[in-house]
Amino acid sequence: MESRDDKNTNSAEIYPNGDEGMNTTNLQENDADLSENSLKEDNLAGEYDGYSDNKAFTEPSWEEKHASLNDSYLRLMAEFDNYRKRTIREKADLIKNGGETVLRNILPVIDDFDRALEALKKADDMQSIVEGVQLINDKFTSYLLQQGVKKMDVVGTPFDVDLYEAIATVPVPEADKKGKVIDCVQEGYMMYDKVLRYAKVVVGE
Repeated sequence: MESRDDKNTNSAEIYPNGDEGMNTTNLQENDADLSENSLKEDNLAGEYDGYSDNKAFTEPSWEEKHASLNDSYLRLMAEFDNYRKRTIREKADLIKNGGETVLRNILPVIDDFDRALEALKKADDMQSIVEGVQLINDKFTSYLLQQGVKKMDVVGTPFDVDLYEAIATVPVPEADKKGKVIDCVQEGYMMYDKVLRYAKVVVGE
């Protein structure tokens, strides 16, 4: 039979601080907390399952689909209309600025012609005047070449309806001149590979 001292000794070993009642209370509180946490987790799981079943996999109605597609269509049309207007404006600005550049570069040639006219009024040496006008012509022709514009070389070439405009035909005694350009009444010009102005010519027959 255990003595009272043995019981006290066992109690002291299990609860060295003598807090037998306190430790029991702590265990009960821990069990209550675990039960409460488990209940909360169960509730959250139930709410999540309900959300998944009712909301996440709900198919949108045809009214919602129609509204979404209609909104996308209206936005696309507005963007395209803005793009079209911007493109038209940019093209107009490009044409305007391009013409402005060409005209600005022609102004020095006009200045040269003004000085030549003033020189004509005072000069006695016509040869120097002719040479001055020739320099102005060469300067202007050089500028046109920089812009891709060149004069057609038409005299003696076969008549080509895609390049020339025949304003007259004249009989020619030489057989090799028939169907060829005999004279050029108005010069024709090409801009790169495109006819800028048709040459007006006289054709032999």
